[in-house]
Amino acid sequence: MKAVEMMTALASAYPYVSYGIVLVLALSESLPVLGAAIPGTAIIVALSALVPSGVLKLYPLLASATAGAIIGDGFAFWLGHRYHREIADRWPFNRYPTLIEKSEAFFHRHGGKSVFLARFTPGVRAFVPLVAGITQMPAGRFYAVNILSALVWAPSHILPGVFAGAFASSQGAAGTHLIVLLIIFAAATWLTLRLTRYAVLRAVPLVMYGVDTLRDRARQADNLVSRLVLRLLGPTENELPILALLIAILVGAAWLFFGIAEDVITGDPLVTFDKSVFAFLQGIRTRAADAVMIGITELGDTTVVLAVSAAVLVLLAARRSWRTAGYFLGAVVGASIFNTVIKVAVHRVRPSPDLYAGWSNFSFPSGHSTENAALYGFIAFLVCRPLSNAGRTWVALPITMLIIAIAFSRVYLGAHWFSDVVAGLAFAVVWLTILIVAYLNHPSSKEATAGLLGVAGAALIAGGGLNIWHQHAADVERYGIRWEVRTVSKHDWLEAEWEALPARRLDIVGEYEEPFVIQYAGPLSGLIAQLEANGWRQGSVWNPSGLAEWLNPNPDIEKAATSPLLNRGNLPALILIKETGSPDFGRYVLRAWPTELALDTEPISPLWLVSAIEEKRHEALFGLGFPEDVGSYDAAGKAVANALDPRKATEKVRAVTSADWSGRVSLFSGS
Repeated sequence: MKAVEMMTALASAYPYVSYGIVLVLALSESLPVLGAAIPGTAIIVALSALVPSGVLKLYPLLASATAGAIIGDGFAFWLGHRYHREIADRWPFNRYPTLIEKSEAFFHRHGGKSVFLARFTPGVRAFVPLVAGITQMPAGRFYAVNILSALVWAPSHILPGVFAGAFASSQGAAGTHLIVLLIIFAAATWLTLRLTRYAVLRAVPLVMYGVDTLRDRARQADNLVSRLVLRLLGPTENELPILALLIAILVGAAWLFFGIAEDVITGDPLVTFDKSVFAFLQGIRTRAADAVMIGITELGDTTVVLAVSAAVLVLLAARRSWRTAGYFLGAVVGASIFNTVIKVAVHRVRPSPDLYAGWSNFSFPSGHSTENAALYGFIAFLVCRPLSNAGRTWVALPITMLIIAIAFSRVYLGAHWFSDVVAGLAFAVVWLTILIVAYLNHPSSKEATAGLLGVAGAALIAGGGLNIWHQHAADVERYGIRWEVRTVSKHDWLEAEWEALPARRLDIVGEYEEPFVIQYAGPLSGLIAQLEANGWRQGSVWNPSGLAEWLNPNPDIEKAATSPLLNRGNLPALILIKETGSPDFGRYVLRAWPTELALDTEPISPLWLVSAIEEKRHEALFGLGFPEDVGSYDAAGKAVANALDPRKATEKVRAVTSADWSGRVSLFSGS
């Protein structure tokens, strides 16, 4: 997260540079050709999310976006007005005749108001002002509509980002990081869409040319490598565009797999994210959902994979589609073998390490994800080839949902880390793509796939049903929620174990947030009773009325919603609030999470980690407010400690302190 902090600091240190960037982006969005190449709108919306946190100011941002939009459209209009029709025949405009024709039709259909409408219409937006100039629209009329449209366009793009930023800021100290991540996500989304479009329009022809060149060179040589190349890229050329696209998919999936593998091996932040996802899912599990997820994961067990594979192979063999059967067998068996080899090589332990024995106890990558994606992915490929696009959708969609459901069930049940599953799916895509590329160049002369989907579906229902009937009871016990509590003596807790517990809350993105200023041993009801006797009240949940209370300039402290912040993926078991007594809105917010420790008293006393923060209302704009953590953790901790029995308190100080916390921790025993 160092990059996030650096980006936030840069925007805060040089706000006028940010305003200048917004102006340039808004300007570029209005320029022909350039507007299609720069993600101006996405970045402007994302930068707007920095307003509630105070990094950027609203009105300069609105002014910059408005000015940029006016200047950009004005420049495009001047080009058309100055050079008339000949501008359309000059580079780079002559490369976009279709867009110019669409813009002209749009302009003639809507007249002068097209300048306003085009501002919000993708595709023709950047070219309509140019067309308005070419058709000699009166300048006064153009600029009147231009300015009006810019005054509407700027707030419509900036305010949603501001509201999103206000919501993110209400999530605590991680809010600013989430805002910057929004910027990164917006840019990444735009880049992905652009690269996908480029792959279809540009990269596929380039890869086709590369495949042709490689094939020609292989024909000229006579060695082992050239013969392997010719076997893979044989003489068939009727499906070369599909082949080229598959190679592009192969590169992307391989990059994803090896990127995840590197993070897992080196222990990068992805590992922390894995733990947060695991803890979060374990915290929301229910018996009903467990039964469903166990049934889904049983549909992906090895016995079911073997049953479906055998049924498909019997069908292909009966029709003498030997080559197709060989590729299908290679897809399933190859995926299983490679998955096992990688598991043994990486040696990554599962979230629940006692689920399996031997090499099956290793988790990376997920065998269920890899094998089922390879099995059903190749079946989908064979079935979809002769179908129309609509038919392919009806086949591919349920198969994809089945693969994703099996993969998700592994994460939900704690059998795999999130990255195990994603890596397994990525590896399956890599392996499938290699086989499909080879298959397209060496198709079977007896490719009889009619009825293949029905046979596979029947085998899945029969084999899966039998597996669920036979294994479900044992699997309910195997995959049951595991919450192992370690008991220690009160003496050990006060002397050493307290310091081994986490010092700060860990949010979902792996950042350490507010400290745990209280450790409480005993039933949560005892803590609640003591605090409520001293003015603490249950916090309002995130419902519409609680959120709407923040719009009130003087919100009701008890009605205003409190954020259910996560600690290592777990929601708090308790949220209490109390007024600070300050003249402006101010309240203390207490949150408590369970630990894996308990005192060996009779009955056992569970141990809780308690955080306490002071919140104040931060007004962003137009009366919109959100709770802001002011960082006075010692004062908030003292407010909690003063409400508890001092005779059962033990004061400790952690060795690691910070500017916002002295390291003081109060240990209370409820028994």
